[in-house]
Amino acid sequence: MQVSLSQEEIQALAAEIKKHLIPMILEEIKAQNDLPALLTRKQFMELADIGETKCAELFNRQDFPVNREFGHPRVPTALLFEWINRNTDWVQTNAPRLKSIS
Repeated sequence: MQVSLSQEEIQALAAEIKKHLIPMILEEIKAQNDLPALLTRKQFMELADIGETKCAELFNRQDFPVNREFGHPRVPTALLFEWINRNTDWVQTNAPRLKSIS
């Protein structure tokens, strides 16, 4: 199915993207840059808004980016966001090319 948009519709869509989507993306980038390179278990739980049980489940997954070499588990922030993108159903279904970009 091919969708055709008028010039006015394209301009309106571009304006909405500029107004809403770009500020959201910039806010997420800023938030990621403000995080420490390594998250403690507590910081990770606060960031993900999860409890002890879900945290333990994730930390024990083979594919989850947790590092135990520092005495206590740490989550590398950059790898966490990559893992989230790889494991988000919507991305896999609707934008598979984004997986290789991020």
